[in-house]
Amino acid sequence: MPVSRSTRRALAAVFAACVVLPLSACGSSGGDSGTADASGKVEGDITFQTWNLRANFKPYFEGLIADFEKKYPGTDVKWIDQPAEGYADKISADAAGGTLPDVVNVSPDLVAPLAKAGLALDLDKAASQYKKEYLEGAWASHQIPGMTGTYAFPWYLNTGPLFYNKSLFKEAGLDAEQPPKTYDEVFDAALRMADKTDGKVATLANVPTIEDFGRYGVELMNKEGTAFTFNDAKGVQLLSKYKELYDAKALDPQALTATPESSGKKFLTGAVAMNPGSALDLGNFKKQAPNLYKNIGITDQITSTGHVNMYVMGVMVNARTKRAPAAVAFAHYVTDAAHQMSFAKQVAIFPSTAGSLDDPYFTKEDGTDETRVRIAAAKSLKNAVNYTPVLFSEQMKTELRNEVAKALQGKESPKEALDNAVEACNRLLQQQG
Repeated sequence: MPVSRSTRRALAAVFAACVVLPLSACGSSGGDSGTADASGKVEGDITFQTWNLRANFKPYFEGLIADFEKKYPGTDVKWIDQPAEGYADKISADAAGGTLPDVVNVSPDLVAPLAKAGLALDLDKAASQYKKEYLEGAWASHQIPGMTGTYAFPWYLNTGPLFYNKSLFKEAGLDAEQPPKTYDEVFDAALRMADKTDGKVATLANVPTIEDFGRYGVELMNKEGTAFTFNDAKGVQLLSKYKELYDAKALDPQALTATPESSGKKFLTGAVAMNPGSALDLGNFKKQAPNLYKNIGITDQITSTGHVNMYVMGVMVNARTKRAPAAVAFAHYVTDAAHQMSFAKQVAIFPSTAGSLDDPYFTKEDGTDETRVRIAAAKSLKNAVNYTPVLFSEQMKTELRNEVAKALQGKESPKEALDNAVEACNRLLQQQG
C-alpha cells in the first residue's frame, strides 16, 4: 500500500528518538503512585494524548474513541494531539506541572524518566492479565533497567529489511542468493568486495550505532541500569572490525557524516552494496534505478544474536490518574489485537500483539513490492527486541558517534574510544538521576 510523503513524515517523527526528560523535580513525590488501583467500573472523563498523528489519522482515532465510549457508557475521551517538535519538552512540562494526560503515547526512552518519577503506571501490577496478548519482546520494551515492572502497553512496531545489490555480489564472486546474515559474514564479504573492486564499492555506508553493538551481542548495560558496559571485549572487537573495513574502503569513506538519505543515494548509484530500507524504497528503485531494481535482494537485518532490532511505540497510563479503570481500559483498547490490526492496514507499521503477524496480510504474497517487504519484516519481528537501551539519550548517541569517528580515523584506539564513550554516557546517566 503506497504511503504518502506526509504520512511518512508523521511516522518518521513518531519514531524519532527524543531527549530524556528532566523530571528529577517530579521524582520526590513518587511513593506508591505506580500501583494505582485499576479495578472497578470503567467510567468518567479521561484525556488521551498522541504524538503527531491527527493530520493523517483523524478519522481512525475519532472512530476508535466513539467505539470505546459506546462500549463503556459513561466514559468520555478527550483526544489531544501534540506536534512532533518539542514533544518531549511538552511531556516534561506537563509532568512537572501535574497536567500529564491520563493516557499518553510514548516511546521507551520517554517512559524511563516518567517511571522513575512515579508517574507511569506499572502494568505488571495494574494490568497483568493483558500481558499474554502481546509479543514478549514488545511487552519487555517498556521495562526499565534497575526497576521492576512494565510501564506502557506496547503499541505499533517497525523494522526494516536489508537491501543488497545482487549484481555487485556476483561481480565480486559472492553468492548473490546467499547474502550474509551475521556480522562476521558481512565483514568477510565486505573485504572481498573492496578487494575485487579496488575499493570502489563499499558494502556498508554507516558507522556502528548502539543498536549495532546490541545486534552483535554486546552487553550494553549492567542489570541494575546504573552503568553502560559496551566497552567490553566484544564491543572493542566490533569497532576494531569496522576500523578494518574503513581502512580497506569496505566501509564507505563518507560513513562518518552519512545520513539515511546520503546512504540511500550511494546504494542507488551502486557505490554501496548493502543498505537498510523499507517498502517505500522499492518504488524509488523502480523509477530511479531500474537496473538496481532488477537485481535487488532482500534479506533480514544483520545480527549475530538471531534477533533483529524493533522500533516500538507505547501507550502509557498516568499513575496519578483519577480514572484508573477507564484509563487502563482505554490504553488496552487502543493496543488490542483488533485495533492494532486495523491501524496497521492504514499505514506501514506492524502490530505488537501475539498472533497478529500470522494474519494473511503479513504472510500471503500478492506480487507487489510493498507486500514482499511487509512479509519479510513481519517474519523478522516475531522475536525481535528493542536493542537501544531506554536510558540511552540523544546526547549519549552523539558521544558514541563522536568516539566511533575518532577510532575509525585512527585518532584513538577502538578500546580508548569506547572507554571514553562509556565514561561520557555514564556521566550523563548520573545526571538523569
